[in-house]
Amino acid sequence: MSIPFIYSMIVPLVFIDITMTIYQHICFRLYNVARVNRSHYVVIDRHVLSYLNAIEKFNCLYCSYGNGVLAYAREIIARTEQYWCPIKHARKVVGTHSRYNQFLGFGESENYQEQVLKFRDALKPEKIE
Repeated sequence: MSIPFIYSMIVPLVFIDITMTIYQHICFRLYNVARVNRSHYVVIDRHVLSYLNAIEKFNCLYCSYGNGVLAYAREIIARTEQYWCPIKHARKVVGTHSRYNQFLGFGESENYQEQVLKFRDALKPEKIE
């Protein structure tokens, strides 16, 4: 009964995948930010496991793609946030991305502009890759 709802999520996932790829190829080039390597996040390999039946293989393919796309998009957004607003929130946030803990504290205004430039410099392609 839930299958149509579960698999209908492929539409927004593909949309996110395509639009985030276009976004980073345009915007990250403009701001000299290292682009995120999609293949590091979207890994499709469990379908070759011989002990899975066809339905399980398809489910693994679907979940690998979905989780990979969301992780890929999250890293793109994390780099965007680091470039434009590397400031922690005033209250604790659950499930922050991997870059968040290095951000400036809320209200930490001393040398803010210089700090932002350091965060931006760290995103340059030669610094990440």
